[in-house]
Amino acid sequence: MLDARAQLLLKTLIERYICDGQPVGSRSLSRWSGLELSAATIRNVMSDLEQAGLITSPHTSAGRIPTPRGYRLFVDTLLTVQPLETHQQEEIGVQIQPDEPQRVIASAASLLSSLSKFAGVVMTPRRSQAFKHIEFMKLSERRILLIIVTPEGDVQNRILFTQEDYSSAQLTEATNYLNTHFAGRSFETVQEQLKTELAQLREDVQVLMQTAVNAGTQAVSGEQDQVVISGERKLLDVQDFTGNMERLRQLFNMFESKTGLMRLLDAGSQAEGVQIFIGGESQFLPVEEMAVVTAPYSVNGQIVGTLGVVGPTRMAYERVIPIVDITARLVSNALSSSQNLSQA
Repeated sequence: MLDARAQLLLKTLIERYICDGQPVGSRSLSRWSGLELSAATIRNVMSDLEQAGLITSPHTSAGRIPTPRGYRLFVDTLLTVQPLETHQQEEIGVQIQPDEPQRVIASAASLLSSLSKFAGVVMTPRRSQAFKHIEFMKLSERRILLIIVTPEGDVQNRILFTQEDYSSAQLTEATNYLNTHFAGRSFETVQEQLKTELAQLREDVQVLMQTAVNAGTQAVSGEQDQVVISGERKLLDVQDFTGNMERLRQLFNMFESKTGLMRLLDAGSQAEGVQIFIGGESQFLPVEEMAVVTAPYSVNGQIVGTLGVVGPTRMAYERVIPIVDITARLVSNALSSSQNLSQA
């Protein structure tokens, strides 16, 4: 437990270090804290903070910098979050509008990076294996566009190359049959049922529907980016990372493999509201100087993914936290509205 004076000095030290990136000495703390304390008194408090593992002294300086434990205490109990400026709130509101899920996710990642000046990351919702609606559209003599709409409003398109030139009436017949009998079911289920039910249909329609189901199975189960990342190159401008090539390599390995990032974002979806992961104390982060601010987003009240900002531990948390929080809320609203419209 820290008394009020020690808390204020720790808060001031971390804020100055975040702002300047330089170890903070007793004289600076005296000036910025507003406390009328002697240099000796401040040095004593700093010594206590150092013994508590909250700050440390680099070898090259008499000043102090925060430790991961110090950052944790700061963000949990000492941080004063600043509300976003009006123009930032308007920017988020304009860019995060109801749309196809892929576009909402991409817009959110880009916006998080743009507003934070770091990397924006979004874990995408798991794609449904079912379909809500199917439609065939004739492109040319033997080319048909298959349009698949999932229950979440996600739209997948596949081009079918057929042996036969199907008429509009045949395409309408196949569309109506699939939507009437199988909407809301997985393609795997449809595939099994068609084996017995196709015998009742004409051979030409049988072939078309079997082709469509095979293509639909591939469409909904195919490879997709589980994490969308935007602005990772902005981290090359962060001195905390670029001063050490091994540190930078570990950071970009995380972006490339995405496995650790997925675990981190998945952990972020296990709790409500904003979570902050700090390097040096979190098993998910490979670099001690790295921090991630996350928040889950939902569709109609059900959490389906997580988004966040990846940056240095020396980030302006009071700015980044509301950016992440508001973006998660607006993504939730946009995806819920999109799904409700698609189901209407």
